[in-house]
Amino acid sequence: MDPSISESEASQVIEIKWGDRWQVYRRLQELEIPCHCKTDQPLKAEIDNVTALIQIWSILRQLTLPRQELISWLDDCWRLPSKRRKERL
Repeated sequence: MDPSISESEASQVIEIKWGDRWQVYRRLQELEIPCHCKTDQPLKAEIDNVTALIQIWSILRQLTLPRQELISWLDDCWRLPSKRRKERL
């Protein structure tokens, strides 16, 4: 099952493999993103700002992408020029 976020009025339902939902739930709680996960029910999270949306995207990405793809993405991030590096030169 591909993770996706479907719209609802009060909160968003995060569709993810049942075996992964508790791991996602615990991580959301660590990030202080309001969420609810009951037995035999989908994971629901309150996404009320862009930061929460990006954090959820990142969590789902870590669970669904192959490890090698995540490594390549991180390597690419290290290669990007930053303002601080430019200022030091």
